[in-house]
Amino acid sequence: MQNRYRHIIGAILLVSFIFVGFIPVVQQYIHIPKQIVLFEQQKEKINTTLPLSVEASSPVYDVTSNKAKLTVAGKQVGKEELMLHLAGIPVKRVDVQVLSDFKVIPGGQSIGVKLNSKGVLVVGYHQVDTAKGKRSPGEIAGIQVGDMITKINGKTIEKMSDITPFIQQAGKTGEPLNLHILREKKQFDTKLYPLKDKQDYAYRIGLYIRDSAAGIGTMTFYDPKSKKYGALGHVISDMDTKKPIVAEDGQIVRSTVTSIEKGSNGVPGEKLARFSEDRQIIGNITRNSPFGIFGKLSSTMENGIMDKAMPIALSHQVKEGPAKILTVVDDDQVEEFDIEIMSTIPQKFPATKGMVIKITDPKLLKKTGGIVQGMSGSPIIQNGKVVGAVTHVFVNDPTSGYGVHIEWMLNEAGIDIYKNNRKKAS
Repeated sequence: MQNRYRHIIGAILLVSFIFVGFIPVVQQYIHIPKQIVLFEQQKEKINTTLPLSVEASSPVYDVTSNKAKLTVAGKQVGKEELMLHLAGIPVKRVDVQVLSDFKVIPGGQSIGVKLNSKGVLVVGYHQVDTAKGKRSPGEIAGIQVGDMITKINGKTIEKMSDITPFIQQAGKTGEPLNLHILREKKQFDTKLYPLKDKQDYAYRIGLYIRDSAAGIGTMTFYDPKSKKYGALGHVISDMDTKKPIVAEDGQIVRSTVTSIEKGSNGVPGEKLARFSEDRQIIGNITRNSPFGIFGKLSSTMENGIMDKAMPIALSHQVKEGPAKILTVVDDDQVEEFDIEIMSTIPQKFPATKGMVIKITDPKLLKKTGGIVQGMSGSPIIQNGKVVGAVTHVFVNDPTSGYGVHIEWMLNEAGIDIYKNNRKKAS
């Protein structure tokens, strides 16, 4: 009997809790954020209709009330708590963090990219036609497609031509090549015996290799003070192995869009472009990551539309609704096009695919069909702030795709927007 009463009471309590959750006042309270992060001179609204008030002022932030709505404005770098009151009773604490004012210059320019790998990349096997049949020395040595050969006989390998003398020497002496291999995050050594091709009597290792990659993309931003930049919004992978290229270094140059292959359902489109005739290097590449390529500019870049430094939006500040992108679809002219941010995730940790966007601009849709290859890195602008970059297209819907939040691209570029705040806190 007691168990029966317990079950009845438990069911009543459960229904009560569920019912309470649907009360508008409770829902309003639950949706008040526990933390607000904003920049100096920026404002953040607390979306609630509850008649909340604040009794104490702060040197870090200002709070204003208008028709029962609260707006928090950053005054100076720091971190303090904000206690909200309802009818004079403290009801919720909100941690307010104000960051040092930071702005970037948006890009949109088409750039040519040349990436040099850390060693030589194995992209395939080659069967050597020997007197004993066709065999691949590289495959016999346990080398896999996607492996990086970084050293031979203890000496660093930087380009394909560095390997030839070692092969010739090994063929003459009969000694193996001592290879140092980088496979994803693991390193190991192996021995490879070159075999003689019976057709031309040359010694071969039975591997197809590559030491660099080239392509085009779009500049996202650069910091006017440090000249650090970010572009592409996604990692550069080898076209054969589909694996990210481990970059030693690289360069970016200006590029010119010559034509557009329009995208359609199931077939992504593409910008066709060429490196500018002078091939002047405008920056280096020091990092190739899931968030794009990063480095430092050797000269300033202008897009002719938004050439002044603009504030950025943190991931939780990006809203669903209208926005714009900057990109090139003809020659080297940067243009502004309308998009819609369909969804956005307020990410607390670095992650790609933070937004889903849709191209709505009739002119861009007519020209490209939507998002095309080469458009990756096009900066996304919302309410006068740089919020992210275009990254990937949906293959079955070229009008839509993913975007990455600018916050994480800045982090990958080595720009720490939280640095000054941590110094003050310490």
